[in-house]
Amino acid sequence: MKRAVMIKDWALPYWTRGQAGRETPPDLFRVLYYGWLAAFSLKLLGSAWDVSWHFKWLRDDLAPPHLLNSAGTVLALALTIVHGYTGYGVDRTALRLIQWGTGIFLVAVPLDLINHRVNGLDITSWSPSHILLYVGTFFMIAGVIRGWFTGAPPGRERTVVLGAFFAFFLENVHFPEQHQEYGVLSIGAWDNNSAYAEPILLQFAADQMGREIDRTTMVGFSLPVPDALYPVYAVVIGMTVLAVARLMIGRFGSATLVALAYVGFRTLVWPMLTATGFPPSAVPFFLVAGAIAVDLAFAIRMPVVRAVAGTVLATAAVYGGLIAQSALMGGVYGTLNGMEGLLGAPPLATASAIWAGAGLLAAWLACEWFVNRFALHPLGRRDAVPA
Repeated sequence: MKRAVMIKDWALPYWTRGQAGRETPPDLFRVLYYGWLAAFSLKLLGSAWDVSWHFKWLRDDLAPPHLLNSAGTVLALALTIVHGYTGYGVDRTALRLIQWGTGIFLVAVPLDLINHRVNGLDITSWSPSHILLYVGTFFMIAGVIRGWFTGAPPGRERTVVLGAFFAFFLENVHFPEQHQEYGVLSIGAWDNNSAYAEPILLQFAADQMGREIDRTTMVGFSLPVPDALYPVYAVVIGMTVLAVARLMIGRFGSATLVALAYVGFRTLVWPMLTATGFPPSAVPFFLVAGAIAVDLAFAIRMPVVRAVAGTVLATAAVYGGLIAQSALMGGVYGTLNGMEGLLGAPPLATASAIWAGAGLLAAWLACEWFVNRFALHPLGRRDAVPA
């Protein structure tokens, strides 16, 4: 009780109306952004559990993963209100990004609920209502990155926290890919006569597809999108995020550490989920190979040449990593069981590499221009080349 009174006495003087860009006391600035770390951590834990839950149980609005996500959303909404009302901790651009992201997310939630009420089970994380959730979170985290980047004092804490926010950013953009990562092992389990999904979920999916429970139903539920989508999306979107992280953090190995943080979390949570009876997933270790390629490309100082070389290296690294992981599957849908299952990968359309590379090159060049145009290098000036 005494601690709550102390917190109230500390916080109340700051609760005054102000414009974005207001000078923020260092202790308040740190509290606000560590609050964002807590909010994104809750959403991370919820999302890590969410996909596995939906490959086992019929959907439930009040499922524990949704409640964890909701707790993170409530905290994020509270922080958005504080930033918007007081003007502390953000400039105008950061505030607008956070507000738009939060707004899109809050609109997407009821739309997703309506979608499930009308259409029943949503058998893909790539649906329009789900994509709106990712887009909202995208802008929200982008605003937080902007706010921390422009307001945090130089030093180790600034670098580490910025890297953490980029790891959350990578998790958000990669989230829909988990459908294929869980799906490929679920089909393998079906082929081995040990389906992960409960009968009620399988029956619901079969009824929605208008057929009996069979392998075709299982494939339609587990891998409902073209095989080329997974690698192309991983290269274009995932590697672009890592390239921007390297540009803005400005330290050698930044992209690799961001990817390691995300992949490390997925690896640690894997046995926790499987030990409690939830379906396993393949883990995207190939992201680390792509991140190393991104970091190596920054040995080149000329932005255009760096983008071209980085695109070639990162695309080759991602597809090479996927080929290696696919080879460990023991077949198209895998025969690995237990902890070995995390080494697998979704079916790979290797011919899509050309399109993935073209998309990444365009995105990388655009990001090089954007970061330089708006002085988002760590040195804070245009044409700066990070050390």
